[in-house]
Amino acid sequence: MSIRVSPIGKDLAEKGPSRPVSTAEERVMRAAIRLARRGIGTTHPNPRVGALVLRDGEVVGRGFHARAGEPHAEARALEEAGGRARGGTLVSTLEPCAHQGRTPPCVDAILGSGIRRVVLGMRDPNPLVDGRGVGALRAAGVEVIEGVLNASCRDLNLPYLKFLATGLPWVTLKSMVSLDGRVASESGDSRGMGGAAEVKLCHRLRAGQDAVLVGIGTVLADDPELTVRLVRGRNPLRIVLDSHLRVPPGSRLVQSAARVPLLVATVSEDRCLTDALVRRGVRVWRFERDATGRVPLRPLFKRLAEEGELSILVEGGPTVHTALLREGLADRVAIGLAPLILGGTKAPTWTRDLGRARLDEALEVDSLVMRRVGRDLWIEGSLRTAGGRGV
Repeated sequence: MSIRVSPIGKDLAEKGPSRPVSTAEERVMRAAIRLARRGIGTTHPNPRVGALVLRDGEVVGRGFHARAGEPHAEARALEEAGGRARGGTLVSTLEPCAHQGRTPPCVDAILGSGIRRVVLGMRDPNPLVDGRGVGALRAAGVEVIEGVLNASCRDLNLPYLKFLATGLPWVTLKSMVSLDGRVASESGDSRGMGGAAEVKLCHRLRAGQDAVLVGIGTVLADDPELTVRLVRGRNPLRIVLDSHLRVPPGSRLVQSAARVPLLVATVSEDRCLTDALVRRGVRVWRFERDATGRVPLRPLFKRLAEEGELSILVEGGPTVHTALLREGLADRVAIGLAPLILGGTKAPTWTRDLGRARLDEALEVDSLVMRRVGRDLWIEGSLRTAGGRGV
C-alpha cells in the first residue's frame, strides 16, 4: 500500500539524507522497515520501529519493537550483535530515545555498545524525543545520518504521527460495495457480498488496528462479532456508537465482551441499561449529545487516542461513514468492489449527503492502490485536504 508523505516533516523527506549513505546502508534500512512492519497491530500505542547493526558490510544484529514495555528495536538489535557492534553502524527507522520511560534510554545502549555511526530514517516528533536522541549521540562523537528513506519510514507510523500533530487517531473507512455503489440490496441483504478472499483480507486489516468501530445500525442488522478469526493476530478494541443503548444483551458483541474488549459510546442517561452492560464486561462511555442528538465524534476520538487507540478501522454503515467524512475525521478509505449490480431506488450507498453540492467540492482520494482479491477488486487511498474543507 502506498501513502504519500503528509506535511509533518515534509521538508526532510524531500531533501533526502543529511549526508551520503552507502548502498548497503540503504538496503539495510529497507530491511529495517520490513522488520518494523512485524509490529503492526502489537506496538499499541508506541511507534513501529525496526533496527539492524551493520559491521564490515554484514548484518550482525536485528530487532523490532514488538510491544509497549518490551525492549525497543535498537536494544534488541544491539543485544543480538553483542561485541560485534563495536565500531559498527546502527540503522534504525526512527530516532532513538534519550529518556527513561518503561524501558531504559536507547541512546545509552548505543553509546555503551561502541557503535560509531547511526543511520536514521526519521526523527521522532514526540516532544520527549525530538532531536534529543540525535543531539546526545552527536555530543558523544557518534556520526549520525538522518532522512534515509524518510517517506517509507513515515508511512510505518502515520497513526502515531497524526496523534502527535492533532491529538486524534488515524481513521480508515472500510466498506464492501457493488459495482453500482450499493452496500446492500433493496431488501437489506449485505452478507456474502464480498468473496472468501476479500473477507480474509478484511480480517487481516482488522488485526492491524487498535480498534474497530461500527454504529448501532450495523449491530442490529448484522449481529457482527468484530473479532479476528481467519488470520493470526490480536483482536482490536471493539467500539459501538449507540446513542440510546439499543445494543441487544444477546448480541454476539455483548456475549463475547468478557474475553474481547467492547466499548459502547452513548448519550443515554439510562442507568439500568448502563449497569446491565457493565455487569457483562462492557465499558460504557457517556457523552453530552451533539447538535443531532448523537454521540459527538471528535470528543470520542480524542479520548480514544489519549488512551492509546491510535488507529481505528470503521466498518459501520452509511450513517457512520457520512458523519466521519462530514466532520473531516477520516484519513483513508478501503473499499471492496464486488462484481455485482444490485440496482433498486432504495438500496443504500456507502455514503449519504456530504454537504458538497458541486463537483469542485468533492473529496479527493490520493495514492490509489487497486488489486484483485479473489473475485473482487480492492481499492485503497488517502483522503486529501483541500481548500480547508477536506480531511
